[in-house]
Amino acid sequence: MTLRPLALLLGAALPLAACGDYRGLETVHQPVVAQTDYTLDLLAGPDGLAGGEAQRLRGWLDVLAAAPGSAIALDDPFASPAARADIAAAAAEHGLRVAPVVAAQAAPPASGMLRVVVTRATVSVPSCQTPAERTALVNFDAHTSSSFGCAVNGTLAAMVADPNDLIRGKTDDGAYGAGTAAKAVTIWRKAAPSGGGGTVLKSESTGGSR
Repeated sequence: MTLRPLALLLGAALPLAACGDYRGLETVHQPVVAQTDYTLDLLAGPDGLAGGEAQRLRGWLDVLAAAPGSAIALDDPFASPAARADIAAAAAEHGLRVAPVVAAQAAPPASGMLRVVVTRATVSVPSCQTPAERTALVNFDAHTSSSFGCAVNGTLAAMVADPNDLIRGKTDDGAYGAGTAAKAVTIWRKAAPSGGGGTVLKSESTGGSR
C-alpha cells in the first residue's frame, strides 16, 4: 500500500531533477553577435565617384542608419585613391570606420562600378527569448535557474556601443585613462596650501599710486 505513493513522488521529482542538470555558476545564456552586409554599387572612375554618386551614397547611409561599430569597406582593391577619399568623407560624416578588408561577395560588381559594403553588427541573447517552463520555476536542490544570467547579459547586449567589442575587446591607448582625466585634480591636490604661500591669487592694479 505504501509503494504507490512513493512511486508517484519519485515520478514527480524526475522533471525537477532534469531541470537542475547544469551545476555551473557561469550562465549558459551568452550574448550572440550577428553581422549583416549591405551593398551598394556606385559608378566611379580615376577622378573619384561620378556626378551624383556621392549624394546617392550619403542618402543610402542616411536610410541605413548604421549604428556605432559598423564598418564600411570597398569590394575593389584597385579602386582609385580619389574614390576612396570620397567614400571615406561620406563615412566620416556618418560616424563609420573604414575597414581595410571586406569579405568577397557572391557576384562581382559590373565593369566601371565600385561596390560599397557596410557591415552592421547587432548583439542579442536569443536563448532568453523562450520563456522557461513552469516546472523550472521550482527549485528544491538550489541549482541555478533556467533564466540565470538573462538580466545581466540582456542589459549588456542593449547597452554596449560596439557589439564587436564582445568578440575582440578594445585596445587601451591611454588617451582616456583615469590618470589623464584626473590630471587637473592631481595638480590641485599637490599644490601648497594658501596659508603657506601656495595657490595665492595675484592682485592686479590698473591705476597709479596717489
